[in-house]
Amino acid sequence: MKICTTILAVFWALSAFSQKEMGMPPIPAARAYHHDQIVRSMGLITRLDHPSDSVFPITHQPLLDSAINRTLRIHITNLRAAIELNSGLNDNAKFTWLRGVNEMLTGFIAAYRLKSIAASLLPPLVKAYEDAMGAELANQSILPVIAANEPGVGNILMDNFALKNNAGIAAGRDILVLKACQLNPENILKILTRYPNNRYADSLIIKAAFQNQEELYSYAAVPNALGRKIQSVAHPLVKIIGRLALTQTGRMYFPFLDNLYHKKISLDSITPLVSNDSSAGYYKLLVRTRIDYARRMQQGDTPMGVIALTNKLKTKGIELFINEINALHDERNEHIRFKKLEELDPEDLYYLAVLGEEEIYTSSFVNGVYPRIFRKMRLPRSDSLLIRMHHDYYKKFIKLCAAYNTLDNFLGRMESSAAVKLMQNFVNGLEKTQTLEDAVDVADSYASIYNKDIRKLMLGQVQANRKESMLKKNKKGAVIYDLLNTIFLSMDSVNKIDLSAKFGIAPVYVMPKKSLQDSSGRIIIQQFSYGDKDAAVYFRAFLNKFSNANWKVIRKANWVEITAAKGAPITIYANLPLNEKLELDIKAQDSLISYLHTNSLSPTIVIHRGHSYYLPETIHRLPKTAKLVLLGSCGGYQKLNEILQICPAAQIISSKQVAAGVVNQSLIDAISEKLRAGKDLNWDQLWKTVQVRVGAVYKDKFDDYIPPHKNLGAIFIMAYDKVWQQD
Repeated sequence: MKICTTILAVFWALSAFSQKEMGMPPIPAARAYHHDQIVRSMGLITRLDHPSDSVFPITHQPLLDSAINRTLRIHITNLRAAIELNSGLNDNAKFTWLRGVNEMLTGFIAAYRLKSIAASLLPPLVKAYEDAMGAELANQSILPVIAANEPGVGNILMDNFALKNNAGIAAGRDILVLKACQLNPENILKILTRYPNNRYADSLIIKAAFQNQEELYSYAAVPNALGRKIQSVAHPLVKIIGRLALTQTGRMYFPFLDNLYHKKISLDSITPLVSNDSSAGYYKLLVRTRIDYARRMQQGDTPMGVIALTNKLKTKGIELFINEINALHDERNEHIRFKKLEELDPEDLYYLAVLGEEEIYTSSFVNGVYPRIFRKMRLPRSDSLLIRMHHDYYKKFIKLCAAYNTLDNFLGRMESSAAVKLMQNFVNGLEKTQTLEDAVDVADSYASIYNKDIRKLMLGQVQANRKESMLKKNKKGAVIYDLLNTIFLSMDSVNKIDLSAKFGIAPVYVMPKKSLQDSSGRIIIQQFSYGDKDAAVYFRAFLNKFSNANWKVIRKANWVEITAAKGAPITIYANLPLNEKLELDIKAQDSLISYLHTNSLSPTIVIHRGHSYYLPETIHRLPKTAKLVLLGSCGGYQKLNEILQICPAAQIISSKQVAAGVVNQSLIDAISEKLRAGKDLNWDQLWKTVQVRVGAVYKDKFDDYIPPHKNLGAIFIMAYDKVWQQD
C-alpha cells in the first residue's frame, strides 16, 4: 500500500504542471487570521523532519521532495482562493472551510508525529479533502471518499470540523473500523470492543471465530456490549462458541470444536464424558479426535481447535496416567504399578509417550508404556502403529525410542526397507518447521543410537539433504544439515573434528578451570539435595568422600560447606536433605541460595541429587552463572533444553535412563579432585577414569550417562545460534 500511495503522490505532483496556481483575491481582515494559520501549518509540514524540529532526530531526507512540496503549495493555495471566490458561501461558511483546511493539515501533523500516518499519504489526504469538500458542497455523502482512501486519511477527514455534519459520517466511521480490522485481523475483537454496534460487526465476528476460537470464547463470556453482540450472531460456529462460553465447562468441549461445527459429534454425546473427565473415557475421546485431525492434517486440512485438543490431551494424559505410574516408581510389582494403563489402547499409550515426553520417567516408558503398546496390538508391527496414527508425532516417538534404547526393537518390528524409509524421513524436512525441535531431536537421537547401520543411514541422508539445500540455495536447510553433518562426523574420533574450533562456540571436550573460577580464583559448587528415602544413604556417602585431610567440612543448620584444605580453592555448598513432606529440603535450598547471594558467591557448577520428579525444583532455582550442570537423576537427558534456556553455554552431564548414586558420586569425586589439582576437566579422559572406578557392576548404568561433548542436541543449538548471530 505504501508503494501505491507513493506512486499516487508522484502522479499527483506531475499533474500540478497542468494546474495553474490561482491568484489570491483580497483577503478580508476578519479572515486573515485563518489564512495565516494555514500558511503556518504548511510551513510546519515542510520542517517536520528538519533538524530544528524537536520531535524528530536529525535526518538527511526532507519530508517531501521539491515536486510534491510545490504541488502541495499549489493545491492548498487554490483551495484558499476557491473558498474566498465562491459567491455561494457566506462569511460563516468561508470561516468553516478555512478552518477545515487548516484542521486537515494540523491533523496530518499530529498523526505523523504519533507515527500513525506515513508522509507519502499527505498528497492523497489533500486530494481526498478536495473531493470531500466537493461532495459536501453538492450535498452528497463523503462515504465514497472515505472508502477509497487509507484509514489514516479517512480518520483525519472524519474528525474535520467542516465535514462533521455530512450524511456519510456514520457510515464512514463504520468503514474505518472495517478497514482497521482488515489491516489488523488479529485484533478484530479488541477493536470491536470499542465499536460493538458497527454495521460490519457480524461478519467481522464470524471472521474472528474462524481465526481464534478461544479468543472469541473469552469475549463471548463477558456480559458487555460486545459479548451480547457475539451471542446474537446467527452463524453456527459463533453460536456454538457463544453457547459454550456461558457454561462453566465450556473449554472442555473445545478440543472437539471442529467436529461439533461439522456435526460429526454432538454436545450431548460429549457431556457425560466431560462430567466424568477423570475417567479414561474423556481421554480416549481426545485420542480418537486427535487421530481424526491428524488424518486431515496429513491431507493438508487444518481443523479448528487442534491446539486446544493437543494441550488438553497432554494435560489429561499426564494428570490421569503418567503422574500415577511415575509416583509408583518404587513399586516392583508391575501389575500394581501399571494397572492404570490396562484400560488404554495402543493409540492411547502412544500419545501418553509423545505428549508426556518431558514428564514420563524412564522406567514408566521402558517397562510400562512402550511394551504395552505392542502387547495390545493383534499384529505388533511398528509400521502398522504409525499408519494407524497417520504418522502423527512419529519423529518424537523415534526420538524417545532412541533416548531410551528401544529404537532397535522398534525398527525391528517392521520390514528393513520400511525401517530405512522411516529413518530417512526422520532426517528429512528439518528446514520446513518453524522451530528447531525436530533438528534437535535428530541430533539427540544420533547420539543415542549405537547401531552402526542406522547411524550410517542417518549420516548419508543428512549429507544428501545438505547437498540439495545448497543447490536450491535454501539457507536455513543448508545451515541445519551442514551443522548436523559436522556434528555427526565429530562422533568418530578418526575424523578429528574440534567442534569448538569449527563453530566458534564454548569448548565442549574440555571445561577449562578458568571458566569456573570467580574473580578471586575460587570455584563455587552448589549441590541440590532432596529429602526422599534414598537421601540418607547418598548424602552420607557424599560426606564420607570428603572426610579426609584434603577437605574441610563445616556443618550449618541447613547446609554443609566443604572447602579444599589443599590445592586449588574450591568450596562445595550442599543443602541438607531434610524432611520432604514438610518441604524442609526446599526451605534449606532457599536459605542456602539467599546466603550465596548475600555473600556474592556465584556457583559455576551445579549438581542435582534426587529423583527425577524433583528436577523441576532444581531447574527453577538454577543459577544463571552455572557453566557445568550434573543431573544426577533418572532421565535427566530429557531436560537439556530447559537447562540451556537458563544457561545457554552450560555443559551438561545427564543420564538417558536410570541414574545411580554410585555413578553420581564417582563423577563428583573425579570432577572435584581434578579441579582441586588445578587441572582442566578433559571429558574424554575423565570418562575413562570414572568408567574404571564404577567397575563392571555399574557399567550398564554408567553407559547411559552422556558427557558434555556427546550432548549433540545442546551442541547443535549453540552452533546454530552462533551461525545466525554472525550472519
